[in-house]
Amino acid sequence: MLGFSADRLRADMNRLLALLFHQGVLDEQFLQLQQLQDESSPNFVSEVVNIYFQESERLLKNLRALLIERELTDYKKMGNHLNQLMGSSSSIGANRVRNVCIAFRANSEQSNRAGCLRALEVLEHEYCYLKSKLHELFQIEQQRVLGAGVRYPMQQN
Repeated sequence: MLGFSADRLRADMNRLLALLFHQGVLDEQFLQLQQLQDESSPNFVSEVVNIYFQESERLLKNLRALLIERELTDYKKMGNHLNQLMGSSSSIGANRVRNVCIAFRANSEQSNRAGCLRALEVLEHEYCYLKSKLHELFQIEQQRVLGAGVRYPMQQN
């Protein structure tokens, strides 16, 4: 029975990953990140992704704060935050988040406040979707490896 359950969980993980790749949420960089995980660092991917989530939430908060200041929007600082978010998103394979950052940066380079506000809304949506799906993936993986005594640290909110 345990083998069947592990096979089912592995199939669930593969289906979820296939969906995320099909939707363009993730790209091949995520697979490369997974290849760095081994027995000596069984939680590597979840630890890297959790660091990404913490940093991304700080950057999203900063972007929102910059846009709230109606007359004092600092587009150069906004561009710096977007470059950081774009780079870290690329490094974990968060393809759609990275693509929204590119569009957002184009709006910031044109000092297009309305475009930036729309892009921020899309960016927050894409980020939340990515976070929920990767959290789901890590929960399935945690269930799958419980028998081996390996556990992923739970994500801090």
